[in-house]
Amino acid sequence: MAARSLHRFANPGRFLRLTDALMPWLWAAAVAVTAAGVAWALFLSPADWQQGETVRIMYVHVPMAWLAMGGYTGLGILSAMSLIWRHPLADLTARELSPVGAAATALCLATGSLWGKPMWGAWWVWDARLTSVLVLFFLWLGHAALVRAFDDMERGARAGAILALVGLLNLPIVKFSVDWWNTLHQPATVTRLDAPAMHVDMLYPLLTCAAGFSLLFGAVVLARTRAAVMERRIRALETARARRLDIVA
Repeated sequence: MAARSLHRFANPGRFLRLTDALMPWLWAAAVAVTAAGVAWALFLSPADWQQGETVRIMYVHVPMAWLAMGGYTGLGILSAMSLIWRHPLADLTARELSPVGAAATALCLATGSLWGKPMWGAWWVWDARLTSVLVLFFLWLGHAALVRAFDDMERGARAGAILALVGLLNLPIVKFSVDWWNTLHQPATVTRLDAPAMHVDMLYPLLTCAAGFSLLFGAVVLARTRAAVMERRIRALETARARRLDIVA
């Protein structure tokens, strides 16, 4: 029953119709919330008493870290759907998700480096958290390369799905590395079980930035997936036309 429900949305025409109505609203919400969050973070939130203005890097770094991990979790779900139910739209979405996830992870690493230099005195240290996020970045790149390495797109999707599922083992290491090992990276301050260890003057703009970047992330992935669906349909039409011409000839 669940498989039949999922395959309802695998129809390219239905997917394009649904997303055609959704995309303008999604882009509008993404731009509005991101702009509000960035303005709040840059001009209205206070500087930190220890870090000063450097703390504002947090409003990009932390949402990118969440997107890197959350996006990879989504990639794992899509990969399971691909392997179990042979869901064709899951293959396309996973293919278009990995470059966007890699970009978010790269931004996470870059902003972390910018933040680490004044705080730690070094652009990079082989800290457990940093190293595991670097591994996550390579997993994103590996998936993006692997699914495009085969002439047969289905074989590439299967290989990429297996890699993505194996790579899920890295996510608990990223999340709990600061608890399992003695690292320079600070422990969780927002996603604590008791209460966030952050003042609301910083917490609320951070959550607004995270919501805006998440909407933007989703809009980009959805736009790329729509383009991939339309490209595949055009290719199928061209192939069918070429076959008809061969028959006539």
